[in-house]
Amino acid sequence: MSPARPSTTRTDVFVRYPGSSIVIALLADRWTIAVVHLLARGTKRTGELKKELGRVSQKMLTQTLRLLEEHALVERKVYPVVPPRVEYSLTPMGRSINEPLARLCEWTEANGHELEHGRAPRARRRLTAASARR
Repeated sequence: MSPARPSTTRTDVFVRYPGSSIVIALLADRWTIAVVHLLARGTKRTGELKKELGRVSQKMLTQTLRLLEEHALVERKVYPVVPPRVEYSLTPMGRSINEPLARLCEWTEANGHELEHGRAPRARRRLTAASARR
């Protein structure tokens, strides 16, 4: 009879694995998923990313790209020309994270509306209760 091994669940990885907090922080960033999806379609310059993202500020785009580059999800290539030309592309690890992100986006498309409506009645109840106490 073999000794009993402690059972682990998939959620344990977010408690025990050192990189899990990085994954969660990256996904919590507003622009990470959008940038990864755009770069999954091919190499882009900063201006192209900014134009396709729409409302992102230059500062936030730069911060997002630097963070993704720091964690080896994005590669930055600088061409020695005047004016400077910089292109961004996904690394193999960046391409691999795009797969689960794509499924998450599909789930959000299918369920996001319901999540939004599920939250609204509860928020109204809190507002109504707060008004009644006044």
